[in-house]
Amino acid sequence: MARVKFLCDTERCIDCSGCVVACKEGNHIPVGVNRRRVITLDSGKPGEKSISVSCMHCADAPCIAVCPVDAIYQRDDGIVLVSKKTCIGCGYCFMACPFGAPQFPKGNVFGARGAMDKCTFCAGGPEETFSAEEKHLYGQNRIAEGKVPLCSGMCATKALLAGDADVVADVYRERVFQRGSGVNAWGWDKAYKKK
Repeated sequence: MARVKFLCDTERCIDCSGCVVACKEGNHIPVGVNRRRVITLDSGKPGEKSISVSCMHCADAPCIAVCPVDAIYQRDDGIVLVSKKTCIGCGYCFMACPFGAPQFPKGNVFGARGAMDKCTFCAGGPEETFSAEEKHLYGQNRIAEGKVPLCSGMCATKALLAGDADVVADVYRERVFQRGSGVNAWGWDKAYKKK
């Protein structure tokens, strides 16, 4: 089975937050939880870059290693998921994740907050595929439908790539070859005129 990955093309991301809204609305994410966010570095300055960040579905995920109840697991295709029925809300995964992907409902202290929520790559959860329970707990299962995750599908500039890691890498490699990168990128001199 092919390994899946996200890749955000920082030369194309315009910080519109369409990916954030698509994820939140399409999966009915509760208030206070954000499975995806857009980060902008050097805002308003030459070289400004925006990147859409969520769970990166790591090959050797630190969240899996620290979970004391084995609520977090990895599928054969590399998607890292959590069983909300098993999660005890201890917060170890939150502390281990370098991307801040695990989120907990706002309000109480760790352990009393409830189950962790994170990006599922729109692959549902451990419940029966397309069941009402799966949709309620984890959102849409677009991967089982043969579609890309909502965030990637709704990206207006096609900056957020998702799918088979080899295909995503080929698409990105071709883009970089065609346009150059950094100050050599197409349109850079128009967007950032020298004074």
